[in-house]
Amino acid sequence: MEGPGLWLNIGMMFTLCFGIMIGLPVMFILTGCAILFGGLGILFGVFDVFLLGALAQRVFGTMTSETLVAIPIFIFMGMMLERSRIAPDLLEAMGRLFGTMRGGLAISVTIVGALLGASAGVVGATVVTMGLIALPAMMRYRYDAGFATGSICAAGTLGQIIPPATVMIVLGEVLASAYQQAQLAQGLFSIDTISVGDLYAGSLIPSLILTAMYMIWQALICWLRPATGPAVPAAEAGRVKLAELIEVLVAPIVLLVAILGSTLAGIATPTESAAVGAIGATLLAGLRAGKGSPAPIHLANAAALLLVALGMAFDLRLGRQDAPLADRLALWTAGLLAVVLFYGIAVSLWRTFRDGILSPTCHNTMSVTAMIFATLIGATLFSLVFRGLGGDDVVRAFLDAIPGGKYGALFVVMLIVFILGFPLDFVEIVIIVVPIVGPVLMQMGIDPIWLGVLISLNLQTSFLTPPLGPTLFYIQSVLPEGVTSKDVYRGIIPFVVIQVLAIAVVVAWPELATWLPKALFG
Repeated sequence: MEGPGLWLNIGMMFTLCFGIMIGLPVMFILTGCAILFGGLGILFGVFDVFLLGALAQRVFGTMTSETLVAIPIFIFMGMMLERSRIAPDLLEAMGRLFGTMRGGLAISVTIVGALLGASAGVVGATVVTMGLIALPAMMRYRYDAGFATGSICAAGTLGQIIPPATVMIVLGEVLASAYQQAQLAQGLFSIDTISVGDLYAGSLIPSLILTAMYMIWQALICWLRPATGPAVPAAEAGRVKLAELIEVLVAPIVLLVAILGSTLAGIATPTESAAVGAIGATLLAGLRAGKGSPAPIHLANAAALLLVALGMAFDLRLGRQDAPLADRLALWTAGLLAVVLFYGIAVSLWRTFRDGILSPTCHNTMSVTAMIFATLIGATLFSLVFRGLGGDDVVRAFLDAIPGGKYGALFVVMLIVFILGFPLDFVEIVIIVVPIVGPVLMQMGIDPIWLGVLISLNLQTSFLTPPLGPTLFYIQSVLPEGVTSKDVYRGIIPFVVIQVLAIAVVVAWPELATWLPKALFG
């Protein structure tokens, strides 16, 4: 490709990068670049103005996408769980359970980070919460400051890779679109599709491996150097009762099983499973909020379980004229159970509203959702203009020219994504980068699920890498006296090495990301 179109594409990308580096809001950069260079393309006669006619349809498709509806629901669930203060109880119970072994508090932080990441997925909030609660305790028992802060930062970012993370909904939707474009560009009209459920399944095994690698490193370094993570004296740690452990573990585990299990089993779509998680988080927050009998919440939980059992055992479709007596009785029973569930949800909503939980949760959910969808719309316009100017040909020519074939191209793309992880968050990177390079990489033979898992692991590594990793700034905002930024940077290095090893393992054995989706969904 030569002429004005080539230079407009290059200028478009440089303007985008320059705007990002000087800190302009991404949604405005995307829209402004598209308008500016689209206008120049029309002026030079290299952009067809009629392509903009597809913009309204694409925006409408984004706003009405059933999969993307899960985003505000998952955000609401994460915000509600954050404000229900489940993290302090989890950390305390895990600390007492593992504290008497060397490095036990660090292992506890990793377990809690994995559970909170899977059920809430709010990385910044997880890191800050664990920094406020766990870091003073670790310092009190003379943990190495770098080891303690590194463990908290690493555990807090697990929410980027452990399903069902909110960012994976965006990544799954963008990857699905890029995969379809790649197949159409190859002349294939019998289109294979991927879903968010495929990405959930693909990331499950790598995320468990990464969590296990963290814990093995923590146990090994504390065994070799006991001063790094001393054991808490048994008299000070106390004993955790089984009932207490069950109480704090049941809620996040049940939520995780309900959301992830229903999606992987094909029982529910990601949006439906997100709704289940939001209801569960609301009931949990109502149970833990202020004064009031727990009976309505427990009855609502029991009603929800019985509704699931009835739905599996009987045909509960409405409007059937010849329904058997057993199905009619089950339908009436389901109606009564729905009333009980509705009452429990109403009680939870009232209690969370009364205790000042519901209003900020809804406000934060609306703000984050608006930011994500505004960025999606800006990226849609940017992508439309970029392709109209022949950007696909430029990207394809650039990646084809890289030595090493598809693996060389993949390495360069991962390097770009890694660097962008410093100034941008996960959603912005996915929305900007994947639509541009994804179709080209997939035409070169890169599996879309494998690519998605590698992007997630890569960005998680970027978020941890000093000196600009965003997670490091989160933890520095809550450092106690005596702990410095130098300790944070020193302590995070081993976990960055573990991240790189995890990426290398998934690159060497792509089946770790591709086997489970094929086994579950074909």
